[in-house]
Amino acid sequence: MPFVHVIIAGARLEPASRCRLQQETTTLMNTIMRKRREVTAVLVEEVDLSGWTVGGEPLAAAAHVEASVTTGTNTHEEKQRFIAAMNAALKENLGDLSIATYVVIREVQAEAWGYDGVTQEYRRNADLAL
Repeated sequence: MPFVHVIIAGARLEPASRCRLQQETTTLMNTIMRKRREVTAVLVEEVDLSGWTVGGEPLAAAAHVEASVTTGTNTHEEKQRFIAAMNAALKENLGDLSIATYVVIREVQAEAWGYDGVTQEYRRNADLAL
């Protein structure tokens, strides 16, 4: 990890815009959350707007972000900065969004995930590059 899932609705992204949002998200994870670019995965998924409401009301456009990181690897201040910067990036790329545009940081225990067949807990204990 990190893995960032960006879900959008109502705004169709051209390939260049999708790439820009992925690059900006990767940069925010690298510069604010201190995650290595080369292992930061970003999925931008477009869903049907008809399935999304806030307060029971339809929207013109919507977005939701879930960023998964290892538990305890970021400070409260870093998480706050990432949430603010990611929200700004969404608005810059998608336009006017509901106040209920959530950016969620999920913390996953180091022994509960890994990449290239090795858990983060093993990497930490073996002093391998995280």
